[in-house]
Amino acid sequence: MTITYYGYPKCGTCKKAEKWLTNNDVNFESINIAENPPTKETLQQMISNSGLDIKKFFNVSGMKYRELNLKDKLPNMSDDEKIALLASDGMLIKRPLVTDGMTVTVGFNEAQFEAAWNA
Repeated sequence: MTITYYGYPKCGTCKKAEKWLTNNDVNFESINIAENPPTKETLQQMISNSGLDIKKFFNVSGMKYRELNLKDKLPNMSDDEKIALLASDGMLIKRPLVTDGMTVTVGFNEAQFEAAWNA
């Protein structure tokens, strides 16, 4: 099984996640989330499969999030608008974002990765 890994090369958390995947012999295709963010349709599917609130997909500590004042804007946006916003800029997405098409993890948590990706 090969999973899809959306990360950012300069992100420390992403580097830890990649190291974990490599050390645990998990095959993954790495995609630079800044250059190739997931499409609106892909995000819709991931959000649906994850069972998480859309808000969990936002990189709330990112500069872009603060610049756009999204903390105040998100509560007034529709889910469709939120997903379109995420798809428009990979830097707005919490990373790494990892999926096999069904399972989805957002961010890096070793226990979560262990449960999801250690086949």
